[in-house]
Amino acid sequence: MTLHVHLLDEPSSSALTIFEGQLSDSVTLTMGPPQPGSAEYEILVAGRPKREYLTASPNLRAVVIPFAGVPHPTRELLADFPRIAVHNLHYNAAMTAEMAIALMLAVSKHLLPCDKALRQGDWRPRYGPNPSITLDGKTVVVLGLGEIGRRVGRVCAGFGMEVLAIRRQPQRGHAEDYPVKVFGLDALATLLPRAHALVIALPATPATEGLIGAQELGSMPAGSLLVNVGRGSIVDQAALYHALKAGHLGGAGLDVWYNYPADEISRAATQPSDYPFHELDNVVMSPHRAGGANDSEARRMKCLAEMLNIAADGNELPNRVDLGEGY
Repeated sequence: MTLHVHLLDEPSSSALTIFEGQLSDSVTLTMGPPQPGSAEYEILVAGRPKREYLTASPNLRAVVIPFAGVPHPTRELLADFPRIAVHNLHYNAAMTAEMAIALMLAVSKHLLPCDKALRQGDWRPRYGPNPSITLDGKTVVVLGLGEIGRRVGRVCAGFGMEVLAIRRQPQRGHAEDYPVKVFGLDALATLLPRAHALVIALPATPATEGLIGAQELGSMPAGSLLVNVGRGSIVDQAALYHALKAGHLGGAGLDVWYNYPADEISRAATQPSDYPFHELDNVVMSPHRAGGANDSEARRMKCLAEMLNIAADGNELPNRVDLGEGY
C-alpha cells in the first residue's frame, strides 16, 4: 500500500538526500505548491498552509506541522477542517532542552558577569562573595512535561534535584525513567512556593497567555531561578523585570521574548522587551535560538521520515495536536 505525502516547502538538496534515504519505499513524495485537480496526497507537510492547499487533494487526512506548536493563523484555518488531523514534529526537542539547561547553569553560576570581568583582567569575582546557586538538593518545577520538559526533568534529576512537573493530562503520557511527580495545571499555585527553579516549556495558547504574573513570581522562594524556552507571552514581562530588578528572583535565563524584529533591517537594533532586561546582571539573554543547531535540518528530515514511515506501516501518526488546546 502506497502513502502519498506532499511537502509544501522543498528542502535543500542535502536535506532531501537525508530524507529520501530514511523514507520507506511505500511513500510517494511530491513537493512544491500543489495543483488543484491533480493533487492526490494524503498527508501534507506544511507549517503555514493556505486554504487552497487543504482543499487541493480530496484524499487529505492529516497535516504535519514540521515544528512544535501551531501558528495562530494556521490554527484558525485548520479549525474549518475538522476531518483533517494535525500533528507536530518534535525534531528539536533535544536542542531546546539543552538550551534550557545551559541557561539554568549560566544564570545559577553567574557565568556571564564573571566572563565579562575576566576578559578585562578583573579577578575580583573570585575573591568576593560567591553568588553561585547550588542546584543539588533543590526543587525544580517543569511547566510543560512534553518532549522538551521530559528531557529537562531527566537532567535536573541527574543534578540531584527534586523534579515536580505539570502537564495538561497528568495521568496520561510516558512513564518517566527518572524520579518525577506529575501534576495538573491546577496545582501550579501549590507548587510555585516550592520552586527553587521554574523551567517553562509550554506553547503559547489562550490558556497559557500571562500564566505567570506578579502573584505567581512573588510566591516563588526568594532567590529562585526562572528559565523560559516556551514563549515570552506566558510570563508577564513587567512582573518578571521587576522581580529580577528587586532581587526576589535570583536570576532568569530567557530564550523567548516580547518584541521581535519586523524585518531584516531591524534585526540589528530591536530590544526584545519593553523593559531593560539587558541592564540586569542576573539575566542571561538568548535571541530565540534554542531550537536550532548546525544539524537541525538533518534532524528535522530524519524525524519527519520516521514519522511518515509509521503512517506508511498502517499505524497512527504520533504527536496529534488538540486544536482546542493549541498543542
